[in-house]
Amino acid sequence: MNKENASKLWKIIQEAGDYLQGQLANHPKGRNPYAHVAICVKDKFQMSYKNIDDDKFDEVVQYIEFLKKNPS
Repeated sequence: MNKENASKLWKIIQEAGDYLQGQLANHPKGRNPYAHVAICVKDKFQMSYKNIDDDKFDEVVQYIEFLKKNPS
C-alpha cells in the first residue's frame, strides 16, 4: 500500500479503536481496541495493513466498519 493510503488506513483504524473503547472489556485475549482492529485486519488479509494492495483499500475499510458494528 502506498504511504498515503497506509496513513489514511491507520487513521481509520485509530477511529475504530476509539469507537470500540470499552466495548471489548471481556475480550478473551485482553487486547486494547486499537490492537484488536489491527490484528483482525492482519488475520483476515494475511498481512499488515501497510502491506495490503492499494486496490483492496475499500475492502479493508468495509471490514473495519464491520468490526465496529460487530465487536467481539
